[in-house]
Amino acid sequence: MSDKLTEIMAWKRREIAPRLRPVDEAELAQLDHAWPRGPSFAGALNRTDGRLAVISEIKRRSPSAGEIKAGASAVAQAIRYQQAGADALSILTDEKFFGGTLDDLRSVAAHFSAQPPAQPCLRKDFMVHPLQVLEARQAGASAILIIVRALADDEIKILAAAAQAAGLDALFEIHHERELAIALRHGAKIIGVNNRDLAIFKTDLGLSERLIPLFPSGVIAVSESGLMSGGDARRVRAAGAQAILVGEALMRAADPTALLAEFRAA
Repeated sequence: MSDKLTEIMAWKRREIAPRLRPVDEAELAQLDHAWPRGPSFAGALNRTDGRLAVISEIKRRSPSAGEIKAGASAVAQAIRYQQAGADALSILTDEKFFGGTLDDLRSVAAHFSAQPPAQPCLRKDFMVHPLQVLEARQAGASAILIIVRALADDEIKILAAAAQAAGLDALFEIHHERELAIALRHGAKIIGVNNRDLAIFKTDLGLSERLIPLFPSGVIAVSESGLMSGGDARRVRAAGAQAILVGEALMRAADPTALLAEFRAA
């Protein structure tokens, strides 16, 4: 694990420690039964028309880019993305490093629940415990993120099972062939290649070009980070990506509708 990722994961474990309690699969299954489900995240990415799906991210800042769009309204940005044709949303809920909160997810999901059509939302955070899965389900998420390189094997197993019990999809994030093997061993159906190496903050779309062709049939392939133009989208699409996850470029764009159209046309 990279030094920065080590720092972030250590902080996340300290941050959630005061509210930790046991959360088992039975409680998550009961929650899933009692609460209405959001739209399918996997379904939004697995398009039948062959078009590249776009996951549009709400991200105010990041360790690599610094301030991106300080003070941005999560709901206003989500509406902008929906109107521009986004297939799904990724909402950062980490406050210390990314300027997001769980309330961002709650407010966006509540808005689309009251004013359809709904948008499937990924809770983008550093997941380490089933309690965070429960929080995601209660807040209206359709999916959670599992960062393979950041977790022990038993933690991945527990989080994947918790997501399934809660009725959530899981986006497994990888950066290397060995992480792909781990994700597949845990039954991953959606795998994202993070093109940004958190060890050195270098972005290389070649990672998607190298790793996505190794994905078995039936796994939804996502390319994440460093996608700034339609040309970038075409590169990863040619490698087999079915979806892209874009944050910084869309948050900074003067005209996110035009940029989203570029991505969707890839």
